[in-house]
Amino acid sequence: MANASNLNGRVPEIASIRASVLLSVVTQLDRQTGKTDMILAGHGLLRSQLEDPYGLIPMARYIAVFEDAAVHTGDAAFGARLGSTFKPADIGPIGMLLQLSGTIRAALRRMARHVGVVQGATGIGVVEEDDRLIWSYHLQDPRLWPRRQDAEYSVAATCQLVRSGFSAGWNPVEVHFEHAAPQDTLALQRLLRCPLLFGQSANRIVVDNRDADRVYRSEDRDLIAILERHVADISAKEAIAPGIADQVKALIGIYLGHKPITLPTIAAELGLSVRTLQRRLAEEGASLRELVRVQRQAIIAHHQGAAASKARIAETLGYADSTVFWRARRAWERREAE
Repeated sequence: MANASNLNGRVPEIASIRASVLLSVVTQLDRQTGKTDMILAGHGLLRSQLEDPYGLIPMARYIAVFEDAAVHTGDAAFGARLGSTFKPADIGPIGMLLQLSGTIRAALRRMARHVGVVQGATGIGVVEEDDRLIWSYHLQDPRLWPRRQDAEYSVAATCQLVRSGFSAGWNPVEVHFEHAAPQDTLALQRLLRCPLLFGQSANRIVVDNRDADRVYRSEDRDLIAILERHVADISAKEAIAPGIADQVKALIGIYLGHKPITLPTIAAELGLSVRTLQRRLAEEGASLRELVRVQRQAIIAHHQGAAASKARIAETLGYADSTVFWRARRAWERREAE
């Protein structure tokens, strides 16, 4: 599990990414293999988790699913090929900001500023170097490796955003990748249309300043200001390091129904001892058992509104069968009535 940097001694935030980012991977796996659900399950994920546009999944699992997708499809350039189909709408308001930007420079700077809305623990920025503009991307945790598919996907997707928003004929000066050169680079060359360098310190797109500063449109400053405020509000909410109870609730949401939720399991995910986890939860007036109960009750309310069967609800909540679920629910109701 990747973790962001420790902040003032607080438990570090779990490196995460929008679950919906995997939808395009799943679509391709459905088309090319019959193993999508097996691959997801192998990394502790369910297809249903990807349906919430604001839901999060651990970055480590996202990376691992992407690498497996390349193996199961037999396409070593799976990530780059998928990135070349990327659309501005795939990143919501950030994509709209890119399309409204007057120059490639402005678009890349806005992407760098707001990438935290989509994923955490990621280093992304734009720097000047002589007559070139360099867009740089890397995942901060070195333990997230191998990660070739994510790197090639992110670079190819960014190139595609520039081409779709500014000029279909645009090409970078060159592209850098942090991973070693694959045996066959022909597919990457065709997709990125520029010289490729491997084994670099980060993944980069190098842009000629003349291309970066060419004006393609007049910016609608009022609309951009509204979108910037919207994205900034989301970023501000998510930039605050969550308390331990919030982190545990996030993990419960990820694992409930398909992985045992125990103190040792949750403590291991957070890089804590069981005793430390219990103490920090107690300091916030919470316990793992109570957090699981609250999450289960919320799911029950959702499924009952959708007229789901008791057996289906029991399965979703991680109970052995509907009888065990019914007994647990009766126990909750008795406690609340006391």
